[in-house]
Amino acid sequence: MSAADPVGLLSRVSLFSELSREELERISRVAIPRSFPAGVRVFHEGDRSDACYLVRTGDLRVTREHSDGRAIALATLGPGDIFGELAMLDGQARSASVETLSDSELLALPAVDFRRLLAEHSRISVKLIIALTRRLRETNERVARQSFQTVPSRVAGVLTQLIAEEAAPEGRTGVTIRMTQADLAQLAGTSRESVSRFLATLERAGVVRVGRGRVTVVEPRRLRAYIF
Repeated sequence: MSAADPVGLLSRVSLFSELSREELERISRVAIPRSFPAGVRVFHEGDRSDACYLVRTGDLRVTREHSDGRAIALATLGPGDIFGELAMLDGQARSASVETLSDSELLALPAVDFRRLLAEHSRISVKLIIALTRRLRETNERVARQSFQTVPSRVAGVLTQLIAEEAAPEGRTGVTIRMTQADLAQLAGTSRESVSRFLATLERAGVVRVGRGRVTVVEPRRLRAYIF
């Protein structure tokens, strides 16, 4: 898929997985290309929601602010990911901030145009509702699993999910996740020290290699054995 092909990009987004090519083309007609250099905010937590974004190229981080001023990393984003869609649909303020980690090319879907499109094409609306419901169900199941998981199981689960988001082919080795141990701890709901101890165990077992700001999963299949 070319980065200049908006329909191809839209087809990679899970939210639009039920849409036909004709429906994707309708959405692509309201899309606006946007470019952001590394190290800037696409939007801030609390901002008015005027658009959602699809990532063409680049890497971004989703963060929330603690009351004490600390920023908590919620997720990292890459090509094919979508963000800001919930606030755009319900009209509420942004619930998190998104910043670029590298030069990024995005595709913006303006809220006014997108909502008008949904009002005019009920089939698209129904398909998006189905996709959002599926996402909510998956989130509920993930939260339920994590409630009963040990720390190693949660960390292994997060790493496995991040590998899947990298769209790594089945069986591929040496998949690098560019994320600090503190960020992994936030995603797994545990402490940085606990993550560090577990990664050291995985490294001794030859499952991962740990570097500064990154974890390379050498044996993705063996990593799944720690999820229970």
